Amino acid sequence: MERNSSAATGHIGRIPPMYRAVMAASGPIVRWWGRLEVTGLDLLPPQGATIVAANHDSAWDPVVIAFAARRRRQIQALAKASLWKNPLLRRVLNGMGQIPVRRGQADMDALDAAVQCLSNGGCLGIFPEGSRAQGRQLRARSGVGRLAHAVPQARIICAAVSGTVDIARFPRRPHLKVTFFEPTPPPPSETAPDLARRLTAELRAVAPVA
Repeated sequence: MERNSSAATGHIGRIPPMYRAVMAASGPIVRWWGRLEVTGLDLLPPQGATIVAANHDSAWDPVVIAFAARRRRQIQALAKASLWKNPLLRRVLNGMGQIPVRRGQADMDALDAAVQCLSNGGCLGIFPEGSRAQGRQLRARSGVGRLAHAVPQARIICAAVSGTVDIARFPRRPHLKVTFFEPTPPPPSETAPDLARRLTAELRAVAPVA
């Protein structure tokens, strides 16, 4: 059973049909099989520019976080551009409003699209670690800090997700948990890389590398 300690169901705008379809399809896996527990949902603003920064251990992380947040916001996530090579997956990702980003290079198109999303009052999901940790401690990437500096009015909310690596380990049943929380206040003149490192450290304090 999905449990939400905040029991918040704030205002949510019009969500694309594809996004709703993916949330509905993932429900049995995430809510029933995964026994999803959500805490701190009331901290996620129901409207306005918002950056959701999360740790990354599994390909399921974006889906689980989006499902946990569905009563409050649609999250437009930055995802690796190679996923768009699959025609069917490309249609799904575009229908959900996701943003392709080319890893390992300065992708200004992705940055511009992310800034536009936030400037329009959207909710943007990003993994400061850049890719799945796979049991490793990864260096934080500065992208989240650059976005925060580009759109200073955007609120930053952390989403620590755990249990997702166990989803495919049948018959072992996972226990999924998403904890939304506000990061600590930034120190004066914090740089983009420093912000990324701070968020990553705070996320990993709640959801250690799996």
